Amino acid sequence: MPESLKDIPIKVEQRATQKNAAQDTTEVSLYEERQKIYPRSVKGLFNNWRIVFVLGTQLVFFGIPWLMWNGRQAVHFDLVNRQFHLFGLTIWPQDFVYLAALLICSAFGLFAWTTIAGRLWCGYSCPQTVYTEIMLWIEQWVEGDRNKRMRLDKQPMNLTKFRIKFTKHTLMVLFSLVTGFTLVGYFTPIRDLVAAAPGFNYGPWETFWMFFYGGFTYLFAGMMREQVCKYMCPYARFQAVMFDADTLIISYDEKRGEPRGARKKGLDPRSEGLGDCINCSICVQVCPVGIDIRNGLQYECIGCAACIDGCDEVMDKMGYPRGLIRYTTENALEGKYSEKEIVSRLKRPRVVLYSLLLLTILIAAVVSFSQRKPFKVDIIRDRASLVRETDEGWLENSYSVKIINVSERTQRFQLAVEGLPGIKLETDKPIITVKGTETETVPVRVEADPQYATKGSHEIHFVIQSADDQALRVEEKSSFIGE
Repeated sequence: MPESLKDIPIKVEQRATQKNAAQDTTEVSLYEERQKIYPRSVKGLFNNWRIVFVLGTQLVFFGIPWLMWNGRQAVHFDLVNRQFHLFGLTIWPQDFVYLAALLICSAFGLFAWTTIAGRLWCGYSCPQTVYTEIMLWIEQWVEGDRNKRMRLDKQPMNLTKFRIKFTKHTLMVLFSLVTGFTLVGYFTPIRDLVAAAPGFNYGPWETFWMFFYGGFTYLFAGMMREQVCKYMCPYARFQAVMFDADTLIISYDEKRGEPRGARKKGLDPRSEGLGDCINCSICVQVCPVGIDIRNGLQYECIGCAACIDGCDEVMDKMGYPRGLIRYTTENALEGKYSEKEIVSRLKRPRVVLYSLLLLTILIAAVVSFSQRKPFKVDIIRDRASLVRETDEGWLENSYSVKIINVSERTQRFQLAVEGLPGIKLETDKPIITVKGTETETVPVRVEADPQYATKGSHEIHFVIQSADDQALRVEEKSSFIGE
């Protein structure tokens, strides 16, 4: 009994300690809460370049499907007939090795470009950046500048706010649907899509892809925006592997800008012990991903240079030299070489290696493609009847010769067969005419002397030769079944 009474103070103390610990516990979320970013509009050289790239990429995207070539759409990915038309060039399934080469070249081109110039692709031409910029234009046009947008979002919902928000999102959705419509226009002739629009007479796949692509354009560019770049895009994550101290990046000149602080216009900052940065936070306000470039290079930075334009504008007003924030390299910023020598640093091993690999693959693909025959041949054996005997006592096998004209012009062909003594080919079409980008299948019979076509399989070769150009000749191996 006394021992249990002695234990009572200890248990009370333990409970009090546990209660205090529970009160001191703070819940920590593993996910960062999104703070909506209201990018401030900015004017300047790099903003002008962004506008040029936005308008240029959209002119190409929306304009190409309307171009015509030889009576058909110039760029048409015809999945039904398994043909990709690129102006005067037709790509067939057998040519997809060149698509692989194109993808490899794109990869090495991206590696080389990133090593040289960082994320300039992200800042000026990436579809996410381009469409986000367009959505911001719509938002600014409907809701007003940065301060007006911030005040509008803080207001309680009323009729005016609902009207403004409804107008903005309606315009965004309409633009997104136009992008989806145009994308489908690369696979189904866009003039056919327009003709079917009044009655919405689209197939299920056409309808799906219009709304799928349009929906994700609205979601990514209109709603998620910088979240896609920060958390979904893999490029931001593996770019550090390709960056080095000589890669062109956007940097804040800390030696010149620090210590930062406010001051009167016209005052010599050195007399007050200050740097050129007036701590106005314009560089943060104009950033589409909401980072402070003064904190150094960050993976969220897309290299759009909005902060450069914003800072240069402030420097002009203060009467200070431009370039407090600028495109430079880490080594140049540290004074290891002057910024005039940045171009000379392109000869470093990593850039040379990427360039050589890119050039090698590109040359090999171009040479191979230039030597491509303007027609392709496929031999299909008639397996329903392996061998039969003719009235003359010869053995006969049946085949189907499939000729694919991969050019835009009509071609004529002659057929022959080799491989066994006296072997001959019989067909109802001595001259086969195949129109441009079309396929012709011709049934043929091959006869051989049983003296040479003994029991078993014998290798033979079909010879398909252009009747207009004797140099164009293709041989296809097949087999002849003897008795």
